[in-house]
Amino acid sequence: MSDQVALTLYIANKNYSSWSMRPWMALKTKDIPFTEHLSPFDESTGHAHFIEFSPTKKVPALKIERAGKDPVTICESLAIVEAVADLFPQAALWPTDPIERAKARAFATEMHGGFFGLRGSCPMNMRRPVKALDLDPYSAAAVVKNVERIEDIWSECLNASGGPFLFGAFGAVDAMFAPVINRFEIYALSDSTVFHAYKSAMKALPSWQAWEAAALEESWIVEEDEA
Repeated sequence: MSDQVALTLYIANKNYSSWSMRPWMALKTKDIPFTEHLSPFDESTGHAHFIEFSPTKKVPALKIERAGKDPVTICESLAIVEAVADLFPQAALWPTDPIERAKARAFATEMHGGFFGLRGSCPMNMRRPVKALDLDPYSAAAVVKNVERIEDIWSECLNASGGPFLFGAFGAVDAMFAPVINRFEIYALSDSTVFHAYKSAMKALPSWQAWEAAALEESWIVEEDEA
């Protein structure tokens, strides 16, 4: 099926858009062909122009074109990664063992639907100098709780798999956690062994380096994300 599929991934600013980064990393790291369409955030209009390619007016969005079928647009990062995994099974985005696959999906879902303290207080920003935030006690406690849980997940996975990624080879769950590496680093949230090991593996990927290089070249500023 993959030979008859054309993918277009719609994303926003690489400096800020953590949700865009996730499926982009999955596709790039696994060498899955796709066309990238970057459309910058426009806070003044609530990103109204996103409706041109995304029915939810959110990014990312993936347009899937298949021979003999109408194009389909999939929104939400995790759903996009799942669709790509089904279309390109040879990419092995999920573990082959059913129990390991279930664990990877559970952790990916937890990342997709949780960690609101970290996401709310510490937005992704590839250009930001490394510096801790001065948070109020409530927000700080929420961030610390999220960091501890994430590091527990990383430790469990890396100890079981031997690394360098959570289930051995890079997969969908690593793509889901990729933006967290930036958050942990730029806000000085951790100095743990597990963070440094996982950060080293992630930042050594050519896909990570390409995303970061493009982000650093961007001139757009989104004040809401300049924490």
